[in-house]
Order: sequence, then structure tokens, then C-alpha cells
Amino acid sequence: MKVEDLLKPFPIKEFHPFPRALMGPGAHEMVGPEALKLGFRKSLVMTSGLRGTSIVHDLVESLKYHGLEVVLYDQVESNPKDYNVMDAVGLYQENECDSFISIGGGSTHDACKGARISVAHDGRNVNDFEGFNKSENPKNPPHIAISTTAGTGSETSWAYVITDTTTDPSQPHKYVAFDDASVVNLAVDDPVLYYDCPVDYTAQCGFDVLAHASEPYVSRLNFEPSLGNALRAVKLTWENLRAATWNGQDLAGRQGMMYAQYIAAQAFNSGGLGIVHSISHAVSAFYDTHHGLNNAIALPRVWAYNMPAAYRRYAEIAQVMGVDTHGMTDVQAADAALAAAIRLLRDVSIPERFVDVTQTSYSKNRLGQGPTAFYEANPVIKGDKADVERITNHVLGDACTPGNARECTFDLVAPVVDHCMNGDLDDLLS
Repeated sequence: MKVEDLLKPFPIKEFHPFPRALMGPGAHEMVGPEALKLGFRKSLVMTSGLRGTSIVHDLVESLKYHGLEVVLYDQVESNPKDYNVMDAVGLYQENECDSFISIGGGSTHDACKGARISVAHDGRNVNDFEGFNKSENPKNPPHIAISTTAGTGSETSWAYVITDTTTDPSQPHKYVAFDDASVVNLAVDDPVLYYDCPVDYTAQCGFDVLAHASEPYVSRLNFEPSLGNALRAVKLTWENLRAATWNGQDLAGRQGMMYAQYIAAQAFNSGGLGIVHSISHAVSAFYDTHHGLNNAIALPRVWAYNMPAAYRRYAEIAQVMGVDTHGMTDVQAADAALAAAIRLLRDVSIPERFVDVTQTSYSKNRLGQGPTAFYEANPVIKGDKADVERITNHVLGDACTPGNARECTFDLVAPVVDHCMNGDLDDLLS
């Protein structure tokens, strides 16, 4: 079934599963006993390494203390690459592991989910499973996902995102796979583990949450079971992101973002996403930039683009973002929501245009600047016509695009992408 077929108006809409979760301060200390209860004996631990913290070391030692054997793969990269997944699959098979534990943010969890799907299919390349429920074996190794950021909600959802490095070097490709078989067995969200998350990543991950919350709220899927969580997650993000960003030891702020992340993922899990995410996937495919950063830059422009199709929903978003909408029309209130989002972006010091993103913002990986020749030839985002065209074309092929509130064509989306690259946010408020 094609993506567009799934999204045609139809009386039956699908509610996708999400896992059991342990949430709150100290939850990570339960991982050893929980792993034993799930039958883990020899686990592949997947992580980026979280260098500069003791999180991975402490958790691995705790697992060993509880009698588990641990094999460590700590080379997961930002915007996880297909070779990260397949390297982990090889290590899993070589060591005859029986389970997975991921420690980190969305990149780690996504790579691990892809590795599980691959293992269940005798090591087939993870890129074979791009799309919707492409796996054929519903049984794959059990997985505990331990989050160290409040952002992607990958520990909650049926989605994982992988960069395909086997494509034409001039046309890198990042895709979303949606698969019910990829849902983890246990999610662990402990705000204490967020304390070491740097200021910029905290802010950028927070805007990933805001995108996850707002996109299903205005999605053309209009899935009623998702709407309450979506709106609540917007409210929690508005109330807690500043404190979590600027005072990383603020437990209330960190815990508020923990809940915002989790319920936002519950919302988009069945309620869909839109072109905030499609633009983010496209830009990171070409430039390997941080997913949350990309979402933050795209979000105000996409809100402005979508408003003619969803003024009333954005007006309701304004209310939970602290705007007194009494006496306002829906259009005025929606505009106020946009102004509040821009205020939040500026309050947490996120770059406002893609051309403002410096080279130091890019991830480093084993092939240098990126997984394809494109990165090496284009180390800086130019924002020129060629950039706009290639990003727009990638957006139109993204699995998140059909759920967008407003129809998307090249001629409609290209100006949005151009504004993300080069435009002034104040122009959206005039």
C-alpha cells in the first residue's frame, strides 16, 4: 500500500502500539533487574559513547553486576548511518547475543531498532526495510531503550530514521521506516540522565518535541486519540524548555521535558507528522546537521505555511503556550502562537536560518564530514537555488509529507525551504 493510500479519508484509522515504560528519577537503576525479567543474558549495548559523561560506563557496570554479559558498540553517529546499523548487526551475530540495550538519544535508539529488524531477517541490509511495515518477521530480539535526551521519543514510537549511504553521492537519502515490530520492549526515561545534556542539544531536542506535538495536532489525519497528548506536550514544552536549557540541573524542568517528549511521541505515533520533519530529514541527509536543530529552524516557517488550513488548531495551540486569546479571532490567535514559537526559539538561542548553521554544528563520522562525497564537496550550507531545489525534492518524497496539514507541491514548498535557508523570522510576523 502506498503512503498516499494510507492517508486517504477513511473511517478506520490505526492506533499503533507503544511500549511499557519506567519514568522518573532513578528509573535507570532498574535496568539490570528488568533485563533479567525479560530474559536477557547477553546483550549488545548500542550507544554513541556519550563521551564526557560516565553514563555508559555506569550502566554497563550495573548490568554486569546483575549477571548480564555485555558487548559494547559505541560508534553510533548523529543521523545514524546504515553502516552503523550493519556494524552492530555483525557484532551481535558474531558474539551470539540475545538482546539489545540502547543508551542515548534518537540516533542510538533508531540505529538499534534498525539492527533488531535486520537481525530478525538474517542480517539483511537495513535499507531494505524503508517504508511502512516492510519487515516480514514480527519476532525480533528484545530491546530496552534508555534515553539521555528529551527529544525524539524514539523509545516510544514505531518509527526509526536511517541515512542511506549507498545512494548517488550527489543525492544522499535519509528515510523513515515505520514498523510495529520495531517498538521496544521497555522504555526508560530518567530525567537525572538528562543533566549532562549540553545546552544547545537540550534546546534543539526540545524543538523536536514541539514539532512532534504540534504536527499531529494539525495533521490531515486528524486522529482524535492523539490530539489530547499533542496539546499537552506543547504546553509542557512551553513551560519547561527554558528551565531545562539554561539550568540543566533543574529537576522540574528536566522532568517536564521528559513527559513532554514521551507523550508527544505517543501523539505522532498514530497521529502523523508533516513537513517540519520532512525538511529536517532532507537537510540532515545533505548536510548531516542535528535533527532537532533542523526542526527548530523549519517549525516557524511550516506553521506559517500551514495556518490557512488549520487556523483554529493553531489558535488552540496559542492558548496552551500562555497566550490570552480572549477577544482574538482564530487568525489573530494563530499568529500569536507563531510569535510565541519564535520567542521560544530565540529564548533558547537556536540559529534562525540554515545559512547561520556553522560547520562546527555538523556531526563528525568515520568518513570525515559525512557518509557521502556530497558532504566533502559542500561543507557549508549555501542556501542557493540548487540547495533549495534538492532539499524540496527530498521533502516531496519523505514519508512524513502526506500527513502535512496543507497540500505540498514543489512550487508551494520551495519558498518555504528558501525561507528556512535565508529568510528573516520577523518577516513571518509582519
